[in-house]
Amino acid sequence: MAGFLVNAGAQVLCSHAGVATPTALNPRVLVSGQNTILITTPYAVAGCALSSPPANSPCVTAQWLAGSQRVTSNGQPLVVQGGLSICAPTGMPLIIAATQTRVSAI
Repeated sequence: MAGFLVNAGAQVLCSHAGVATPTALNPRVLVSGQNTILITTPYAVAGCALSSPPANSPCVTAQWLAGSQRVTSNGQPLVVQGGLSICAPTGMPLIIAATQTRVSAI
């Protein structure tokens, strides 16, 4: 996937407008002065607007499935704006609403 690299300052949301934040940052690569995110890093989701159990469970966690193909850090791909992700338990993707626009990767 090609796109702008996602850094710690990016605004990432679940498909129901819940705020998604990475559980760890990549200290080895900085973009626009902020840490990047490896695709192996899980995201925690808070404030998902999907109704509460038992009818529908809101998004709680998310994981990136695909990221940069040619750019890696510590042998792992980085999260890019066009990457694929999935939220649990809903199966919906994450949305990168805003990120830096200076560095892109393939």
